[in-house]
Amino acid sequence: MNIKGSIEFPEPWAQERARKILQALAPDNLRSMQTDLTGDKVSVCFHSVKIGSLLASLDDFLLNFKIGEGVGKSLDQKTDRKN
Repeated sequence: MNIKGSIEFPEPWAQERARKILQALAPDNLRSMQTDLTGDKVSVCFHSVKIGSLLASLDDFLLNFKIGEGVGKSLDQKTDRKN
């Protein structure tokens, strides 16, 4: 059995930040995941034959994404302070 899951970023403000983070994380993408940054769609799809593997990949991705989001927010704050 093949198990699939996806994370989508539907809001324009979320898409802008997610695009940057997903591009930065792309070198670490596994064969079991696919990023879609076409047009107005921003999403990541995961697939695996084992639920444990899917959850581990998802957990790893979310941790890395959270770190990327934190870095982005920190950079935004530094930019705001300079202006």
